[in-house]
Amino acid sequence: MQDSDLIPVVHVASGEKFVNDRGITAIKDGVKAGRVDSPRLRKPEWLRIRVQGGANFEKVQGIVREHRLATVCEEAKCPNMSECWSSGTATIMLMGDVCTRACRFCAVNTGNPRGWLDPDEPANTARSVQLMNLKYVVLTSVNRDDLADGGAGHYADCVRQVKELNPQTAVEALTPDFLGVLRDVETVLDAGIEVFA
Repeated sequence: MQDSDLIPVVHVASGEKFVNDRGITAIKDGVKAGRVDSPRLRKPEWLRIRVQGGANFEKVQGIVREHRLATVCEEAKCPNMSECWSSGTATIMLMGDVCTRACRFCAVNTGNPRGWLDPDEPANTARSVQLMNLKYVVLTSVNRDDLADGGAGHYADCVRQVKELNPQTAVEALTPDFLGVLRDVETVLDAGIEVFA
């Protein structure tokens, strides 16, 4: 890779369009600017999360970065991320960090990945589960309405590779709706999961 191949890091405000490191145009945090109906109030002190860190947090963060994985923890701005990562676990979000939908309750970036999938993601997911020594893993994903099967085949490949490398690990599949196409749901069910959500 040459310097000319690198895309500069640009800080983007919520609701603004940007191009991610894979060349996909998306809307930051999934909600177009100006769609917020009311100002946000400060959270009361008793509701605020205490940020944790430490060796486990850094280990999980390192594994996620090394294997180029997206996590719903980061992409959806989960308030419990520091607690989970400090406990040595994360929820892996398959098929990238750009969703084809713009649900108002979600902070995942919205755009059209135009069929892009990381061919290394199934192996990287399996290896990450192994390195985190997980006995139970939740695999979720963005909605991928740009793919004929909604990404069900790729999702199933990820599950199979996780199970192959980590046969004692239980896998929960927290899937998108696959536009209600039951054969796509069955593709994931047949991959060897323990829990479907």
